[in-house]
Amino acid sequence: MHRKYDVIVVGGGHAGCEAALAAARMGCETLLFNINLDSVALMSCNPAIGGLAKGQLVKEVDAIGGEMGRIADLTAVHFRLLNASKGPAVQSSRFQCDKQLYRLAMKSVVEKEKRLHLRQGLVTGLIVEGDKITGVVDQTGLFFGGRAVVVTTGTFLNGLIHIGTARFPAGRAGEIASLELAQSLRSLGFEMGRMKTGTPPRLRASTIDFSILERQDSDPDPEPFSYRTHKLREERLPSYFSYTTAETHRLIGENIRLSPLYSGAIQGISARYCPSLEDKVVRFADKERHPVVLEFEGLDTEEIYAKGLGNSMPPELQERIVHSVPGLEQAEIMRSAYAIEYDFVQPTQLRQTLETKKITGLYLAGQINGTSGYEEAAAQGLWAGVNAALAVQEKPPFVLDRSDAYIAVMIDDLVTRGVDEPYRMFTSRAEYRLILREDNALIRLMGKGHALGLIPDDAHERFQERVRRIQDGLENLSATRIYPVDDVNRTLQAMGTAPIRNPVTLFQLLKRDEVTYDDLKPFAGWAPIADRMVKKQIEIEARYEGYIKRQLEAVQKMKTLEAAKIPVGIDYQAIPSLSNELKMKLARIEPATIGQAQRIPGMTQSALTAILIFVKKMELQARQKKDLSV
Repeated sequence: MHRKYDVIVVGGGHAGCEAALAAARMGCETLLFNINLDSVALMSCNPAIGGLAKGQLVKEVDAIGGEMGRIADLTAVHFRLLNASKGPAVQSSRFQCDKQLYRLAMKSVVEKEKRLHLRQGLVTGLIVEGDKITGVVDQTGLFFGGRAVVVTTGTFLNGLIHIGTARFPAGRAGEIASLELAQSLRSLGFEMGRMKTGTPPRLRASTIDFSILERQDSDPDPEPFSYRTHKLREERLPSYFSYTTAETHRLIGENIRLSPLYSGAIQGISARYCPSLEDKVVRFADKERHPVVLEFEGLDTEEIYAKGLGNSMPPELQERIVHSVPGLEQAEIMRSAYAIEYDFVQPTQLRQTLETKKITGLYLAGQINGTSGYEEAAAQGLWAGVNAALAVQEKPPFVLDRSDAYIAVMIDDLVTRGVDEPYRMFTSRAEYRLILREDNALIRLMGKGHALGLIPDDAHERFQERVRRIQDGLENLSATRIYPVDDVNRTLQAMGTAPIRNPVTLFQLLKRDEVTYDDLKPFAGWAPIADRMVKKQIEIEARYEGYIKRQLEAVQKMKTLEAAKIPVGIDYQAIPSLSNELKMKLARIEPATIGQAQRIPGMTQSALTAILIFVKKMELQARQKKDLSV
């Protein structure tokens, strides 16, 4: 035995870094294992943070006290607000980062964290006594004791890379796979499956003809991900757009037999929403072209990420495919595209804390749970690290519901519904997305992060002052009334909005799409606000007041179901009106509340009523027993 820790985290990717930092910051002696310490927080695919719905996750991680958003701000070289022309509920930030700067910045934070210890090594086994985790063993046979273990192995569990007919074990290109740990999980009785993902080729910038490509520059005045960031990096890099051609599609169509996806070599499940180039050409044969986005991997590298050209064809064919794209006729491939298969654990075997039901103290986070993406991994890592620390400290678990955060939506989806393909966050998955916006993540969650000890007192106090300014601003607008006199209506017409016929408050006027907070400046009662976040919240609260009220009413109804607890160990076989299929699902998932049971696929209203009646009968019998004993 080397020594004993409170929390051991296996894997130093995006999930592992957040899990380890959270546990250490909450006072736990924490050990973070990674096969290679030089690849801690390495971005093995696109070095971008955020994106549609993913930006919300990054903001939420930051609001609770995680690190991803701050490191993205520190290392980003391209900034975009996606869906900027649409409503705030579906707007998301996406930052292209310098791949190496991101890795080094996160590694530095991890190395400097008190109570957090790093160790290079391959964990080969989980040590369990009875039904409780006691530690891990590395490839040298050394035992490391831990009161809780968080496994965040990414694509490394039984990882197998495919490039044409070639295949070889690897966690990602250039790194060994984790074979023994996968076997250890299987031997513990976990239901496991196989997923597939991939990455496109990296091209040499100096061999690309950018002059004929469409250029996209960063947004001029982006908002940072993190509340801790006051200034973003000034160095910016553009992105470029091209498209596949008829020749691209011919090359793939005539050689599709060489793709391991279509030869039968790959058994893992691919994501429908992020298909490889072979898949796009075959499944969308009516499309004449598909977009190719060229993004720099950093300030001091020639490597270009060729988004849209992900495939698993043989290297010589990959070269011809790349050369068939306008602007890439002479492009040199620095790293070949490849597909990778890896094992995952079906997440219905987890509690809402991400602790496994079979083994007390064992938590899983990231791609091991069947998810895809850096942001999904980081959010799960934070969640698992927080709950591991709380369990070690014998404190109540940290659990949010679907109306609190996108993170909670994802966790609930995973543990309640499971996965049949790599899970990715979408705004459409969040039924309360109007109140779960990227812009209000701090308002929703910073208090919870502060209560966990992950948000410093001074930062929390400063933010509470901003919240008070939002409330004061709303009250001021609601109390200030304007009247339909000539001067007022002339001012309104000059602003490009319709005159008024009846008295209105400035709050009511701000509901108009064409009116901003600063447009109200000509009216008495308006007060200047320098804080962009405060001003934006006031505008959103006014403009979407009715929609937000209706969504909050729906949340209250949902909370009633979430408050109805289901006793642990309930015997679903004893409920005669349930179908055998539902009995099996309920026993496997073990829903904690009626609300969670309602979301199980195939659940019916009559079955839900039967469960409610059975639970109430159990509670009544328990009370009667207690009365008799007294």
